[in-house]
Amino acid sequence: MRFSIKILVTAAALGALTTSAFAQAATPEPWELKTDMGYGYGKDGKTFAYKMGTDNAGLLLKGAKKVPKGTLFFVTQNGQLYMRTAPYLEGDGKFMFGPE
Repeated sequence: MRFSIKILVTAAALGALTTSAFAQAATPEPWELKTDMGYGYGKDGKTFAYKMGTDNAGLLLKGAKKVPKGTLFFVTQNGQLYMRTAPYLEGDGKFMFGPE
């Protein structure tokens, strides 16, 4: 069920893409991920969303992994999606990789 992991990663990618303009904002914007939606990050690097049903939810969850709290997702200039679980905030709560 590697697809379910891709869904989680894609959800993060969508959030990273939609919130990149807010990276300079004083307070970060929350993602707007919706229940019963699956988010994908395709092999071609494109993102997409699926309306999900509940009939096969057990199958979808089998092999899925929770994303750890404190995980940062980001897309580089070449379109590659990355995640980082190491600290990404300064002691005062500011994003440590933001503009200077």
